[in-house]
Amino acid sequence: MTDIAFPHISDNEPDAEGVLATWFAADGDQVGEGDLIAEVAVDKVDVEVPAPAAGVLRLLVEEGEVVKQGAVIARIE
Repeated sequence: MTDIAFPHISDNEPDAEGVLATWFAADGDQVGEGDLIAEVAVDKVDVEVPAPAAGVLRLLVEEGEVVKQGAVIARIE
């Protein structure tokens, strides 16, 4: 199992947050390593999140949720 964390935003703000803007894959979808699976919004910048491994995607956070940097947002089984 591989955890997918919300991207690191700031070294100066350990509690920095962003919004999970969009999931490009659904819970239970098969994804390949490197596939674009999400986009997060941080301080007027959108950051793409690729799958770090191949497998079945399990979403842990809903679109629109505010998430702290480093928090697990999904897993790949």
